[in-house]
Amino acid sequence: MTRYALGVEYDGGGFQGWQRLSPAGVADNGTVQSVLEQALSKVADAPVDTVCAGRTDAGVHAQCQVVHFDSDARRTPRGWMLGATSHLPPAVCVRWCQPVPEDFHARFSARARRYRYVLLNRAIRPALGRQYLSWERLPLDAGAMHRAAQALLGENDFSAFRTVHCQAPHARRDLQAISVRRDGEKVIVEVQANAFLHHMVRNIVGSLLPVGRGERPEEWIAELLAGRDRTLAGPTAPPDGLVFVSPLYPAHWGLPAEVSLPEEI
Repeated sequence: MTRYALGVEYDGGGFQGWQRLSPAGVADNGTVQSVLEQALSKVADAPVDTVCAGRTDAGVHAQCQVVHFDSDARRTPRGWMLGATSHLPPAVCVRWCQPVPEDFHARFSARARRYRYVLLNRAIRPALGRQYLSWERLPLDAGAMHRAAQALLGENDFSAFRTVHCQAPHARRDLQAISVRRDGEKVIVEVQANAFLHHMVRNIVGSLLPVGRGERPEEWIAELLAGRDRTLAGPTAPPDGLVFVSPLYPAHWGLPAEVSLPEEI
């Protein structure tokens, strides 16, 4: 039996999220996990179960989701990559595949996860690229949003930014980096943490928007964090603009650079 890691890219717009909704082996074309497992099972000519680094919600995209699975089928990494992609819908592809040690775990071996949220900030809604953008018609002060967001850095209780449906046993997370910057008509929010709560990034963005519009002071984000009350924070931002960039793993696993942390000196 060999364990493999995959880098998977997908457009989440047509899916009900990552997580399979039906039991393993039962067709369920509404989730990314299900269509990926069906494709891998065809290549293996046997059932394949997968584990991902971080589950994404309905409508959320992934630049490089990392997945692991076990199989005793004799296939090369190239065979897994091309074979699986040939059986996947156009919105999903396997970017790379490589064998990994049996103690590698896509979820538990990851040390961080990265997300990017993109807002088109102009008076008129988008036509091109709209499936990968959220839209805000009122002018945003990206600098104020960035300064306000720095209050979230470090290990904190993020109860104010989790959905009521979140199943995590606690709300403490280590938010390692967050930035807000303007690139022309786009305002881009980038976040890295050891892990995320359900809707955490979208709720943070939804709370930064009133700051960017000048409706709330920059200090409001720190107050929300300290208050731990979801009902006082901003609304959940739409899923369209959110991309799961990648998880990050210690360099000793030998995974591609885009999902690896720098080697410790």
